[in-house]
Amino acid sequence: MTRPAVMHVDLDALQHNFSRVRALAPNSKIIAMVKANAYGHGAVRVAQTLVEADAFGVACLSEAVELRRAGLQNRIILMSGFFEPDELQTISELGVEIVVHQFWQIDALRQVHIAAPIKVWLKINLGMNRLGFVLNDFGEAYTTLSDCKNIIFPINLMTHFAEANVYEKTITEWQIKKFYEITRHLPGEKSLANSAGILAFPEAHADWVRPGIMLYGASPFEDKMGYDHDLKPVMTLTSQLMAITQCKKGDRIGYGRIYQCEENMPVGVVAIGYGDGYPRHAKNGTPVLVNDTICPLVGCVSMDMITVDLRPCTPAKVGDFVVLWGNDLPIEYVAKAADTIPYELLCHVKRAEITS
Repeated sequence: MTRPAVMHVDLDALQHNFSRVRALAPNSKIIAMVKANAYGHGAVRVAQTLVEADAFGVACLSEAVELRRAGLQNRIILMSGFFEPDELQTISELGVEIVVHQFWQIDALRQVHIAAPIKVWLKINLGMNRLGFVLNDFGEAYTTLSDCKNIIFPINLMTHFAEANVYEKTITEWQIKKFYEITRHLPGEKSLANSAGILAFPEAHADWVRPGIMLYGASPFEDKMGYDHDLKPVMTLTSQLMAITQCKKGDRIGYGRIYQCEENMPVGVVAIGYGDGYPRHAKNGTPVLVNDTICPLVGCVSMDMITVDLRPCTPAKVGDFVVLWGNDLPIEYVAKAADTIPYELLCHVKRAEITS
């Protein structure tokens, strides 16, 4: 038998979450974000399930190639653009679209010889300060790109929010206003809203929305859970109790002996660890579900196993079912206990058997 660590992928939940996006932004097309292996859920599996999506968003050309080889003919957008001019020939042949965010990319597009023109999204930097053209450079970038014979017109336009993950009125409102102000008279379709923008800023829905984390059932907001938005978890990570140790008062648990038993107590060993993608820095008290009962993590997370306090679940036995996150245990709780975000937890799962 293989290790009992299993990543369950609920494709019905995925379709439900996609329907929520449609309901929230009924007048917008949808770029379903499947970068980073669809946030750890399997890019091809997710894309085949969401074949009704108007387009898929990926990070790089290799991710686009994977989808095309799987037979997916939806529009695909390279959200980070291209990294080398040599990629443009393959991008052209596959009919993939690109985000352009640097002047060198515009120069490469003007100089390359390709069989078919490429659809381009020009990115505007409105405070994220990561990718895109700042306001002072946007006009020059747009004009220069407009003189390129290797692109499909009109040029589409996008930006990315820096603080949409908070409901309070922040720079996001300024970004929305400024984006519409500078693009109002320009042709081409427009895209602003990620998951947080879809949920909190309907005025930012525009022609295209770009759901990511909400497709997979987690909330983009620090103080919310997926169920607060009627989202369902797509990934449930499970394992089993592989051993139970009867510890005495004063015993210390695991590497570094960071947890000391306050009384005689049963400690369960679960077959999951940071080698499977469980967060190494999860703290004592991180919730783990054993037989539908919360049993807190105790001791340091190891490569292949974790230890939990079984006092709340005294009938527990070796082989019992354990949920690390997913159905009945929101991933947001685990992420908070590990000082990280749901995005990272989802993307890091590996080595677990996958079922759907």
